[in-house]
Amino acid sequence: MIKLDILAIGAHPDDVELGCAGTIAKEISNGKKVGIVDLTRGELGTRGDAKIRDSESKNAAEFLGAEFRKNLGFSDCFFTNDNEHQMKLVEIIRKYKPDVVICNAIQDRHIDHSKAAKLVGDACFLSGLKKISTTSDSVSQDPWRPINVYHYIQWNNNKPDFVVDISDFIQNKLDAVMCYKSQFYDPNENSKDTPISTKNFLDSIEYRARDLGRLTGVEYAEGFNASRTPIIDHISDLK
Repeated sequence: MIKLDILAIGAHPDDVELGCAGTIAKEISNGKKVGIVDLTRGELGTRGDAKIRDSESKNAAEFLGAEFRKNLGFSDCFFTNDNEHQMKLVEIIRKYKPDVVICNAIQDRHIDHSKAAKLVGDACFLSGLKKISTTSDSVSQDPWRPINVYHYIQWNNNKPDFVVDISDFIQNKLDAVMCYKSQFYDPNENSKDTPISTKNFLDSIEYRARDLGRLTGVEYAEGFNASRTPIIDHISDLK
């Protein structure tokens, strides 16, 4: 059984790469165990189809060096924050016991992003309740609550509570994103543009990271919101 340091969760394949691939690559390079869970197969996306996204997400996970990638097969755009969906996530959280969960933006353009943020946050809380019973492979699971739940930034320019320096991993992030060739800008593609298939959007991935770096004194950074107020041991730990 793999005990994870970090579990990264996205409503759709490519959410994790767009939101926190640089952070994941950095943590994996430091020996951390990271798993990825996609809630849906992105089957309602305008470009490509679910099978293509399956292949792209597998390639991206292998490129980043994730321990595993799972897709829960929730209904794209129509999953809800109810008992059934919560319990499936509780089983995953208890199985892999992540110290940190990273998930979708709290508020964002796509309706699935905020829904996923609330669903994941609720599941992390429920996972720690002793009187909720779950099993994995016919074995009873122990309660487990991650120490922290963080939310990456997506379409909206949400103000981060903290940023992670990804200066040495910006190319890892960009390469992981481009594993999703069906979704993003391709000058040879004649299909109608979507909000994320324009060159402007592709360029924005790098210039947002560069701007967050500019604001914090590094070359590139990824921003996050915290579900609770972060705490540090020493004020000198802050850069």
